[in-house]
Amino acid sequence: MAGGAEERGGATVDQVDRVLRELLALDAERGARAAVAALPAVVRRIPELCAEPVSLRATDRELLSSLAELCEVAGWILFDAGHLRRAERANARALALADLCGDRWTARLTLLNHSMLQAHMDRPRAALESASRVPGPRPLPARVDAIVLIRRAHALALLGDGRASAELIGRARHRFLDGPARTDPAWAWWIDETELLGHHGWVLARLGRWDRAVPLLRAAASSPGGPSYRDLFGAELLSALAGAGAWRDAEELIVGLAPRAGGIGSARTAASLGATAAGLRRRTGVPPPLRDAAVHLLEVLSGRERPPADRP
Repeated sequence: MAGGAEERGGATVDQVDRVLRELLALDAERGARAAVAALPAVVRRIPELCAEPVSLRATDRELLSSLAELCEVAGWILFDAGHLRRAERANARALALADLCGDRWTARLTLLNHSMLQAHMDRPRAALESASRVPGPRPLPARVDAIVLIRRAHALALLGDGRASAELIGRARHRFLDGPARTDPAWAWWIDETELLGHHGWVLARLGRWDRAVPLLRAAASSPGGPSYRDLFGAELLSALAGAGAWRDAEELIVGLAPRAGGIGSARTAASLGATAAGLRRRTGVPPPLRDAAVHLLEVLSGRERPPADRP
């Protein structure tokens, strides 16, 4: 491996893969806020992450692929932790490294993540464009195709194309039901029934179809286990309940969420909860108990008031 990172005393494939697993485990267990704090140490351990991708052109392809995957994961963590510009840069680096070594699957995952980031930044046309770059000359496996359809549905919902958006999210469900395939990439594991339910409900909520969105989001939010970032579905459920004017259900949800809201590891989730709670506090016609619950949730999220300790 002439010119490879190993010979220069840099990172090895095993080292990068080990760091990658550690970051994924930390993000799944404690959330992006905890995982993002680990990124500076990762950069110190793997200096190639600071190098210009073109300078790594002579590096072993397997190492380049591992570095691309690590940058993709860093981009996801930075996004979920609320560092949006840094997430954009990490995604660009992941794509450049994946291009250098021909790692099309990591490039696809990065584009799918980037589409979600662009939708979050209210850039739906750019989100649509990123998702459109994922397919290639060969048909995608069903679960990967379902993710593409989900990303496109979110973007079109933001653009106000309700009919096309609803059609795409319905097609995503049908593709998911085709089941796993031998050609699925390793990262397709997280596309499961809960993920699909949550995104289906979220897209319908973007379209204001509360009667259909709420049951789907409730099912996703109440699903046991799963990575910590799925708290987002609970936040989107609260937003949908507020949109629907379901005051009692919204109050009950806040009461259930508030005791652990201060420890939510996803900045996206905390921001969504805070925005909905602030809206309920300002909105006319909101019953006083719900307004009080919203104020309490805002205090917990800001750290001004900590939830009481559980009684023995």
